Amino acid sequence: MAPRKSVKEVGPADSRPTVAELQGDNHYAQLAKKNWLNTPGPSRFNPELLKSGVWEPLENENFQFRSLLILENLRLLENYLWPNYSDDSSNFHVILVALIVNVKSRENLPVWDRSGFSSLFRRILSMSLDVSFNIVIRTHLLSFIITAFQSLDSGLVRKECAPLVGISIWHHLSTEAARESKLERQSQLKKAWRASSKKYEAADDVAKARLRFERSWLFSMILDFFNRLYETTERISAYCERFIEFLTDLESQLPTRRYVNSLIHDLNVLPAMKLSPFFDDEENGLFRDLYALLRHYAYFSIDDHTGLQLSRAASYDAHCETLARLQRTSLKHFKDKLTILALSNYGSIDKRSELESYFTTLTDQELTDLCGALGLRVNYPAATGITVDRAFLMEVLVSVHERKKTFQEVAKDLSILPNEKTLFEPTLLRNETYDGSRPLAIPKLNIQYLTVGDFLWRSFILHRCESFFEIRRDIEESLDRLQPRVSHPDGNTRFEGFSKMALLIPKPAILEVAPPKVGDDKPAWVRAEITLDISRLSEGVRREWESLRTDDVVFLMAVKAIDDLKNGSSSLPSSEMLGLRHLRAAEIVQVLDESGKPLRNLQNEQASQSKRSRMRRLHVKLDSSMYKLDSVRIEAGKPSIYEDINVILRRKGRENNFKTILESIQTLTLSDVPIPSWLQDVFLGYGDPAGANYTRLPNRIPAIDFRDTFLDWQHLIESLPGRTVEPDDSVDSSFGPPYILETCPTILRPQKQAPKKRRRDQALPPETESVKVSTYKPPNTGPYPTDLPRLNQIKFTPAQVEAIISGTQPGLTVIVGPPGTGKTDVATQIINNIYHNFPNQRTLLIAHSNQALNQLFQKIIALDIDERHLLRLGHGEEDLEADANYSKHGRVESFLENRARYLTEVDRLAGNLGAPGAHGNSCETAGYFNAVYVKPAWNKFEEETKPADVNTAGIIKAFPFRDYFSNAPQPVFPTHVSRDEALEIAYGCYRHIAKIFSELEDIRPFEILRTARDKANYLLIKEARIISMTSTHAAIRRQEIAGLGFHYDNVVMEEAAQITEIENFIPLALQSPKDGELLLQRVVLCGDHLQNSPIIQNLAFRQYANLEQSLFLRLVRLGVSTVQLDRQGRARPSIAELYRWRYKELGDLPIVENQQEFQTANAGFGYEYQFINVVDYKGTGETEPSPHFIQNLGEAEYAVAIYQYMRLLGYPASKISILTTYAGQRSLIKDVLNHRCAKTRLFGLPRVVTTVDKYQGEQNDYVILSLTRTRRVGYLRDIRRLTVALSRARLGLYVLGRREVFESCYELREAFDRLFARSDKLQLTTGEMFPTSRLLEDDAKTSEIVGVEHLGQYVFEMTQAKISALKAGSSARGIPVADGSATDTFSADVNMEEADAVMDEDGDGPAEEPPA
Repeated sequence: MAPRKSVKEVGPADSRPTVAELQGDNHYAQLAKKNWLNTPGPSRFNPELLKSGVWEPLENENFQFRSLLILENLRLLENYLWPNYSDDSSNFHVILVALIVNVKSRENLPVWDRSGFSSLFRRILSMSLDVSFNIVIRTHLLSFIITAFQSLDSGLVRKECAPLVGISIWHHLSTEAARESKLERQSQLKKAWRASSKKYEAADDVAKARLRFERSWLFSMILDFFNRLYETTERISAYCERFIEFLTDLESQLPTRRYVNSLIHDLNVLPAMKLSPFFDDEENGLFRDLYALLRHYAYFSIDDHTGLQLSRAASYDAHCETLARLQRTSLKHFKDKLTILALSNYGSIDKRSELESYFTTLTDQELTDLCGALGLRVNYPAATGITVDRAFLMEVLVSVHERKKTFQEVAKDLSILPNEKTLFEPTLLRNETYDGSRPLAIPKLNIQYLTVGDFLWRSFILHRCESFFEIRRDIEESLDRLQPRVSHPDGNTRFEGFSKMALLIPKPAILEVAPPKVGDDKPAWVRAEITLDISRLSEGVRREWESLRTDDVVFLMAVKAIDDLKNGSSSLPSSEMLGLRHLRAAEIVQVLDESGKPLRNLQNEQASQSKRSRMRRLHVKLDSSMYKLDSVRIEAGKPSIYEDINVILRRKGRENNFKTILESIQTLTLSDVPIPSWLQDVFLGYGDPAGANYTRLPNRIPAIDFRDTFLDWQHLIESLPGRTVEPDDSVDSSFGPPYILETCPTILRPQKQAPKKRRRDQALPPETESVKVSTYKPPNTGPYPTDLPRLNQIKFTPAQVEAIISGTQPGLTVIVGPPGTGKTDVATQIINNIYHNFPNQRTLLIAHSNQALNQLFQKIIALDIDERHLLRLGHGEEDLEADANYSKHGRVESFLENRARYLTEVDRLAGNLGAPGAHGNSCETAGYFNAVYVKPAWNKFEEETKPADVNTAGIIKAFPFRDYFSNAPQPVFPTHVSRDEALEIAYGCYRHIAKIFSELEDIRPFEILRTARDKANYLLIKEARIISMTSTHAAIRRQEIAGLGFHYDNVVMEEAAQITEIENFIPLALQSPKDGELLLQRVVLCGDHLQNSPIIQNLAFRQYANLEQSLFLRLVRLGVSTVQLDRQGRARPSIAELYRWRYKELGDLPIVENQQEFQTANAGFGYEYQFINVVDYKGTGETEPSPHFIQNLGEAEYAVAIYQYMRLLGYPASKISILTTYAGQRSLIKDVLNHRCAKTRLFGLPRVVTTVDKYQGEQNDYVILSLTRTRRVGYLRDIRRLTVALSRARLGLYVLGRREVFESCYELREAFDRLFARSDKLQLTTGEMFPTSRLLEDDAKTSEIVGVEHLGQYVFEMTQAKISALKAGSSARGIPVADGSATDTFSADVNMEEADAVMDEDGDGPAEEPPA
């Protein structure tokens, strides 16, 4: 997808408690300190204190979220509620647990790892049915239950939830006949029903009571919901909305849907909702939207019991069968009144209006009888609020028999390009103001999906909503900057502001309206021209407007300011409140100058300012669907909206790819894309989580050549612990690589087959595996150094080897790589093994960012992989640090360059053989030459050397290519070479020659193809074997790439945990299915779910819809087999301790223990890592100059001062990174650096200044980290971000923050306890320069820095002394001077001019002044 910005805290984030509230005079803070927060040992429990001190204040304020959040931060749950919970606990104790668990789930914190959960959950289920509790409490209890059903990956939770939605709930179907008809559909249903009945009959009285409660709970909840539907108060409305959310959640996962869906239809839940007072209330738009979402899932096209998705044809057949049953029943029982209905075709009776017209003729009793004959419920318990009247019966009949749209039809009808109505519709606006207090009518991403189509539909809806949210935000920001105002007295709109993203324009001119395509009713295209006046724009802004590319989307707006003086303006729609009357999207076709010439060479035009025109003309394609509606509007006598358009808006290029991405998702949703059968169940979240692992697949490859994976025999033995390694029968003892491993698994199974239910939980005994190892002699590849293979030099750990073995085999491989454990090296070796073992297979390489993709690609280039088989797609290729160009056009050029070089070699070979003619003219003539001259010459050599009596001299004499190889760096045949060695050398030389002709044969199509586009496409679909691209590029180009006939066999995905789930899926579907299936053999996912997740800006999509979920994380939650890398080689062991606690058994590689740089101390610093407490600077801590733009000047000054200090000591700027947790702080630090360092050669700029989110996957020797926040922890409470922040440094980490903020955070205590174990004042050592010889364990005298002012003064004095020394010409060798581009040190031979250069640009003062 589009590159995402840093997370902005909106909604509940702004209500998070401050440090002052958690440590000050707040009532709950004082209570916590006295009773559970700082008490040694277990807290003494006082029920009365809990009631009077916590429960009653919360109840009096109606359980405000802020108060609950304060209590959660004060560890009420962990320290007081859970440890003291028992079966005898009071109701308010139970409710408080539920309330805090709800808060934790909203904050994405772990909640289920507790004992006593079963008892608590039962209590909450019972209390949820107790009408004596007020509706607010019941709403909170229901939220707890919803959270539980969303956490079915937890065995603890699943065990309690599953019986509530089991087959026993069918006891409450309307009639026994209805139940029997459902049981008849599947033999498995009958078995399940009999097993349920037997379980009940065999139970004792206590167990029977429990089973009755379980099968009745949901039924009772629905009946109670019916009663609530007719109580129209705001609090009841909130409860009803939550209950609809609960039912939707049950319907949207197959394990909970399987039996629940039948009960919901039997109880006529949807008709009851539609006829309730809530539905017709104008204020209850959310209720109606939730109803629509529940209806969507209730009628989803799936077999509830097999889980198979119904095709559109099968869905229509099922609908026709329902209508046929209605017709048969009508003809049998109501022949007089419903004959026409019974004899009509299906298409004429499946619409609501038509059905109502037929049923109107029946009396109330006849409607009741018809429902009874059709098996529809007409009787409800007397206590429910349902009135079974004529309206109810009509709604039941119509809702059952009307045709419903399939999810594909729903997706097809949704527009991708927004207008003023779709962009500001209430559903989307509700998402923007989400605060967690009410549900939303949007689908959620669960750990399980009904079908692949269901997943795609959810993804399309959510990403469309997110795209529209971002577009709306950009429009609002631009209009706010333009400042439209009403001119008096004429009432026209004037614009008092300016926005570089929006320009005022005259009305667009319609150039062409193409007639509709066959079968369509909208124009094929509508072309228009827009005139831009760019004369007043700055050079940079003008260039941005001129750089609009073909297919970029722009937005045409009709803006009319609102008169604030006019009454009633507050009742206008949201869009008109902004002044936006109309909005239309358009796609760029071409950018022209004022004379109509395309702007093709902007650089030349910019060089000649005198020729620069004042106007630009944009040719665009309008949204043809909206143009058709606008035309109908004009025909109805309304004015044309195009006459009122006066503003054009553009968006940043990297954020404006929404249209192509949404089209890709929409196309996949409509196309019934299958995924490989071996992967489908695991992807959907059903079946055996290990079912896609190579050990469970029938196509496991018995023997694989691992080439250079193992360095020697000892490495091989160490890498396969728990396996028996035996040399092949053909060899006697250990031997060197390459190794071919042949696996002979032996699985020991239980002697006695256990019952099925026990078998599910019974683990098989461990698998014993015998590995037979064989080898071969690598063939001689030629006499030139370039012929030698490039071999791996990394000694992989056993865990890395297991990942490589799994990734080389067919199936799904999930590699969990903690920081610094070599995920990229493992992925590279997997690709290398696949490339050499399966020469006919192609591998797709995906990463989230260009940076990560280039890092991986550069490692692939370094391996023994022919560069002609490598291809890098996307705009990030220009940043690839490589000698060759690996883009499509770069590869084509490389092929043509190789062609010329190889044809020259052909001419030289022809001269060697004395073959007359122009054999090097083309690939075709070279192929002829090979067939006529080269191969016969080699065949003759083979015949002459075949007799065993031919000696070495005879071989050398018979070798036909001696002269050709005369330019080899050493003699082709060394003296004293044996006969066999001479033959091997000759064969190696022929392999070199054969490779030339083989490559020329591959190049030949590029001679034939004429256009650059055809050559590039041929390269993609035929020649390249390792194709890399970002996930965003895959989403943008999916239709284009698949349309070319592109196919591949393997997908390797780096940074998989940072990619949204649809971005994970699209690379699996970049090819068209063959025989109804995607021909994927391997999927390798590399990532770390304990580091950053995908960044989603909108709180609703991130928290409620779970859009930040990656496929990687979901598979881990489902229990899919993973390989966890367990040795880090990035950081000092002491720094790794800060995040080691997050991982199981994360050890260190020998390199970080033995290498000198890891043993040496950091020059000038007392510690290799340290937390530095930064107090308020100038009386101020964090500030927020604009919403969500958080800054901290004290930390910014401190970070820059540390950087300057390091530079003065000689640290290279390229080895220092400054990180921060907020974009606002990054901007502030850059400002301070630009002011103090950028123009001064003594300092220069660090390698990078960026946010933690942007720096994942990167590392540097020394990291200065600014945590920024001084009032509350903020989003860093997400431990994943803290893990990223602490794991970027190799040798030195200096963390700037406010101690009391972070020591109060329970979730972060493991890391901060280690940080706080040292002094929180910066400790410096004097008299050292970089690099130092002092070791970490050496004692060093340190000086304590008290505050940023102290450090600033210290650096200022050092700077002045350094400048004076430079001017005096007596500086010591190795003084660092930066040139502004992060260079390293320079010599002491500094002249006076260079000394002056370290002064400020005016030359009238020192380059650095201490902070005031």
